[in-house]
Amino acid sequence: MFAGSKVIAHRGYWTTPGSAQNSRTSLQKALDLNIYGSEIDVWITTDGKLMVNHDADFNGVVLEKASYKDCKNLTLKNGEKMPQLKDLLKMMKKTKSKTKLIIEIKTHSTLEANKRAVQATVNAVKKYGIQDKVEYIAFSHDVCLELVRLDKQAKVAYLSGNKTPAQLHQEGITGIDYHIGALRKHPEWIKEAHDLGMTVNVWTVSDKAGIEEMNKAGVDYITTNEPVLAIDLTR
Repeated sequence: MFAGSKVIAHRGYWTTPGSAQNSRTSLQKALDLNIYGSEIDVWITTDGKLMVNHDADFNGVVLEKASYKDCKNLTLKNGEKMPQLKDLLKMMKKTKSKTKLIIEIKTHSTLEANKRAVQATVNAVKKYGIQDKVEYIAFSHDVCLELVRLDKQAKVAYLSGNKTPAQLHQEGITGIDYHIGALRKHPEWIKEAHDLGMTVNVWTVSDKAGIEEMNKAGVDYITTNEPVLAIDLTR
């Protein structure tokens, strides 16, 4: 029996005082909620550092074309410095929370940069020994395939909303993570994914009606900017 959708905080729990998107605080506040997951976004710099930020650029600094020196003093809205992935992996290694880190590897401007980002991310997660606490998502189909190639045990979900669960399942991708519009257009994909043993995540649903609709539809996870509201509505 379906026990209700689980909650993933989009860019961490940032819609709360003192927090900011993709910050150490937003991850800690998500860990404190003990929800299913806290999502972050990762870019690789020219010198191989993994920076955590949603947009390709931050105050004019294009992360994938910058060095770590260009990025290390970038300041988030709550006054924190932009974290490296390793800062958040250290938090995940220490925490007693059951919350997983959902790492979105961003689509870089070249296939080579995408591969570098995937390799560095998978290596970093393995270095900290927390493969069981991490899942991966990406809009780039190539990134998803590279993740599957490098870590056969990893949970990898595709974001772009334009492939059937059956197509992805054949390639070793373990879940769909689609915009609410894609799942409204193709509600049959929820059952198709589940019949194949895949997971279904929906993004980014932060209103009461949308959360209730997707919970009723039986998705496994709801990615939201309002995790506390989603917890209350999916119990």
